[in-house]
Amino acid sequence: MKSSCRVWGLYLAESNKRIVVVGIPGVGKTSLLERTVSILRERKTNVSVISYGTMMLKVAKSHGIEHRDQLRKLPTTKQQELQREAAKEIAAHTERIVIIDTHAFVRSPEGYYPGLPAHVLEIIKPTHFVSVTARPEEIYSRRINDMTRSRDKVNIVDIKRDLGVQLGMMSACAVLTGSPIKHILNGEGRIDEAADKIIRSMEL
Repeated sequence: MKSSCRVWGLYLAESNKRIVVVGIPGVGKTSLLERTVSILRERKTNVSVISYGTMMLKVAKSHGIEHRDQLRKLPTTKQQELQREAAKEIAAHTERIVIIDTHAFVRSPEGYYPGLPAHVLEIIKPTHFVSVTARPEEIYSRRINDMTRSRDKVNIVDIKRDLGVQLGMMSACAVLTGSPIKHILNGEGRIDEAADKIIRSMEL
């Protein structure tokens, strides 16, 4: 009996959909995911949302790190260690739909560090990727008005560069995994439209 349960658990882990959703700060990813999950639950879909950053912070707290914004300033080797531990926690989820809320990259003193390097993709095994974007001007406005986080100062040029880096990073992830990628424009006042596109990309 125990053996059968173990096999069934492995089957669930391999057959569920694992959707990685990325977006730079200010694209409205959090609100969009909340709306997406609300719609899925209204349809009685078994879904969970896991914040990669929150999972990493949970692990990092045992190393004396208290705030999320401190994570991106850690040495690369330390970020890799935390990424692996968080990835293993995420891979253990067996809900029908597992949405991983994360970033395509992390700014570090050494440059742009991939948020989803090959060793993380191998552990999580994403089935779909969603890249959330918005107009640079909208992103800038949202970021300067967000008082809840400690943000680096940016301008429109920085935002356009970051959007380009996100596009490149996610294209590489799709190639490495063979999983499809959907680009979603989260325009102001069009959150329901964007949420619907995410749900349709899941092939439910």
